[in-house]
Amino acid sequence: MKSILFALSCLLISVTCSAQSFLTKDGSVEFLSRVPLHSFSGESSSLNGRVSLEEGTVDFYIDLETLKTGIGKRDKDMRKVLETKEFPFAEFVGTLDPAFELQPGDSKPVRVSGVFSMHGIDRSIEVEGSLVYVEAGLELEAAWTIRLEDYDIEPPRLLIMKVDQEQKISIRATLLPE
Repeated sequence: MKSILFALSCLLISVTCSAQSFLTKDGSVEFLSRVPLHSFSGESSSLNGRVSLEEGTVDFYIDLETLKTGIGKRDKDMRKVLETKEFPFAEFVGTLDPAFELQPGDSKPVRVSGVFSMHGIDRSIEVEGSLVYVEAGLELEAAWTIRLEDYDIEPPRLLIMKVDQEQKISIRATLLPE
């Protein structure tokens, strides 16, 4: 009887450990941009990513061609400014500070240190967010701000109206066990 309980305990522990890596292919990204007297946003539902609680790592990327603002001309201008033909992706790779384990039902605020890459430039940043271990997997939310000039991106302008340097980025995703 003890050996059966021991075997079941080992099985449960291994299931918990093996389910500590999670994937998404349809997370959402949103950015908020400002111009004088106006703001606009863009979004995509094509965020790809992986969170490994076991390794304490995260990796998310987005095809910038999938970002939409709701206005076709603005989308075209945005892709031109971001030079998406030459630099099609934005990516964040980082480590959880500190690494930890979650159990079903747990919720935890997280801080991730890593590198955000866009437009051929890599910058070290810290991102704050939250993880919730739900029945389906992990629910993730995170947000951070970038400055376009940090990535050698010249904000577009129309006459005296110029897009603000600061862009607020937020991501949301349900990640399924790997």
